[in-house]
Amino acid sequence: MLATFFIEIALAVYTVAKYKLTPITRLAAALLVCLAVFQLAEYNICEGAWGVDSLTWARIGHVAITLLPPMGLHLATRIAGKRQPKLVGVAYASAAIFSGIFLFIGQGIQSEVCLGNYVIFDTAPWVPLPYTIYYYGLLALTVSYAWTIGGTMKKKNLRHSLYFLAAGYMAFIIPTTAANIVDPSTIAGIPSIMCGFAVIMAVMLATLVVPGYYKK
Repeated sequence: MLATFFIEIALAVYTVAKYKLTPITRLAAALLVCLAVFQLAEYNICEGAWGVDSLTWARIGHVAITLLPPMGLHLATRIAGKRQPKLVGVAYASAAIFSGIFLFIGQGIQSEVCLGNYVIFDTAPWVPLPYTIYYYGLLALTVSYAWTIGGTMKKKNLRHSLYFLAAGYMAFIIPTTAANIVDPSTIAGIPSIMCGFAVIMAVMLATLVVPGYYKK
């Protein structure tokens, strides 16, 4: 968890340092930082660090990953140069609602369990279904959008950047789904397992997606 945290923070710093604070780099860096915050939250859930209790770290970590889907969709629309303010706005509004639930509603996140390889989050019984629809729905939409719009891009660098973004998403969706099929007990740890695989996407984001966008 700590190793992944440092990798993702290093990639965020590298991206900003190399390409400055443009809209694309801000979104990419924000994605990387949110992934890193989740890893740090997981570590501190297991260690109870910095005088903050494990449940608070669970809330912080859940908010960090809740922000990822709308930022990914926002990034895809920015790379394509086709702003979708209503669609992106609804995505961010949904993230804000779920973040509020996790932060301020007492039973939004009820407990957390550190299992060594991953962390299990126990949310209120009514949360998993709408949250799963929100999360996987936006992930699927982003992959579909990036791949479809990428095929219409005349500029090769933009086309490749969008294709790499779609591939980066699939790089953590497919392994997580495979792990759940092989061992259904891991379904309880989907957020933790998914973000573990998401380091692959983080590397692709910093080394292929953003550089592809800026490549002449």
